[in-house]
Amino acid sequence: MDVMPLLLLVAGSAAVAAAARRTPAPAPLLLVAVGLVVSGIPGVPSYTLDPHIVLPLLLPPLLYTSASDSSYLSLRAQLRPVALLSVGYVLFATLVVGWAAYLIVPGLPLPAALVLGAVVAPPDAVAATAVARRAGLPSRVTTILQGESLLNDATAITAYKVALGAAVGAGATWAGGIREFLLASVGGVGIGLVLMAPLHWLRTHLTEPLLQNTLSLLIPFVAYGVAEQAHASGVLAVVVVALYLGHRAWEVDFATRLQEEAVWKMVAFVLESAVFALIGLQLPIVLKRLGEYEGASAAGYAIAVFLVVVVTRFVWVYPAAFLPRMLSARIREREENPTWRGAMVTSWAGMRGVVSLAIAFAIPPTMAEGPRSLVLFLTFTTVIGTLVVQGVTLPSLIRLLRFPARDRQAETLAEANAQAQASRAADSRLDELLTDDRNALPPPLADRLRTVLERRRNAVWERLGQVNPVTGESVDDTYRRLSREMISAEREVFVKLRDHRHIDDEMLRALLRRLDLEEAAAYREAG
Repeated sequence: MDVMPLLLLVAGSAAVAAAARRTPAPAPLLLVAVGLVVSGIPGVPSYTLDPHIVLPLLLPPLLYTSASDSSYLSLRAQLRPVALLSVGYVLFATLVVGWAAYLIVPGLPLPAALVLGAVVAPPDAVAATAVARRAGLPSRVTTILQGESLLNDATAITAYKVALGAAVGAGATWAGGIREFLLASVGGVGIGLVLMAPLHWLRTHLTEPLLQNTLSLLIPFVAYGVAEQAHASGVLAVVVVALYLGHRAWEVDFATRLQEEAVWKMVAFVLESAVFALIGLQLPIVLKRLGEYEGASAAGYAIAVFLVVVVTRFVWVYPAAFLPRMLSARIREREENPTWRGAMVTSWAGMRGVVSLAIAFAIPPTMAEGPRSLVLFLTFTTVIGTLVVQGVTLPSLIRLLRFPARDRQAETLAEANAQAQASRAADSRLDELLTDDRNALPPPLADRLRTVLERRRNAVWERLGQVNPVTGESVDDTYRRLSREMISAEREVFVKLRDHRHIDDEMLRALLRRLDLEEAAAYREAG
């Protein structure tokens, strides 16, 4: 096996993603653009997007890291709008886009058109949420977009299977489709609920951080594999497990949390970069398979389907955002009032991604070659069109709509109040512990514990205080900077002592690890 193409893909996509951080362009969009350009260079290896790799090997970890970083409480509060998008909109888009494609493309069978509708129905909000966070989108809209992207793949894959059964003459029926959807959704959620408690128990009872992190890397594949083996939705199983484990992450040992965060950030960075680069690199393969549909007619079909996809989302999002509130007093009492600005961004943030392409590549040869090639081509153009057109313009749209800015002072006050309550509890606990003779400490050490506690309590309040007129730093910023400078001086001395053989490398690593933990604590306080 030639590993060089894989190494080039990973290294190249990581380099482009890192460069994107220095530009106004979101990394997913720049990666797709570079992939499109590179795909036309002679001698570049052919990177076929294999659904047997993307769905079971790339999708679970991407879902897991996104879901575990999400807020279970925020997602539960927005469950109704998320369900309307992840289930209702996907089914609506499948039917509308499929019927429109059937009318637009001469000779395209209706079942094949519905396959296309199911394939392009689920938005991939990775790019949308990346833009949203960068542009300061309200947390409610970001939560809805994240929740939709976590759950809509299960609906789309089920709709695709039903439409594909009709397209290849497998005798699919509406009753069978509903039965399969219920099995996939209820089964996926049920398997996730069954797995989450034992997996969390393992995470909290393994005492070796390396074993805990190995388990963490295996969890999304275990949840996905078990659910798929039972013909349920692996997507939903992964999401349920990840939401539960993320919500209970505070119960895991601190060393595991530190390592886990670093590991998953790296995994997500590499996989997301490679996935978006792969989208652009599919251009030669898609064009090669186009077959009888070529030239201006194929371009016209692509533009028409793209426009239908964009308009269909607007047609669904605005009524789904406002009609339930108009019809139900209970919804008006329990839920925050949606705004036309939020609905506008939600409608425009419907970029499609790698899941749509992977499903399109998974269409079996039993489907007629002409429609199969056209579905793949229209899926590719829709993915590229939404990523480029909507992705490029989304930041400008967010700025144009002038969303209310976040109240940083109110957030800092809330953080300070929370820290004050926690500090009082810690202070009381320390007094209680020191009354026991088994916990006797010399007064300087006891005072040191109280000083550290006081430092944490004051750190947040100091962010509201005056700044240094020379440096522009708050007192807290200056404290952290000086702390890091002191740690850096200590580190240099330890290295010199090792170089002069006064200490060995093992002792150096132990000393540096202690300093690293202190510096990490200072960095987290900076925040």
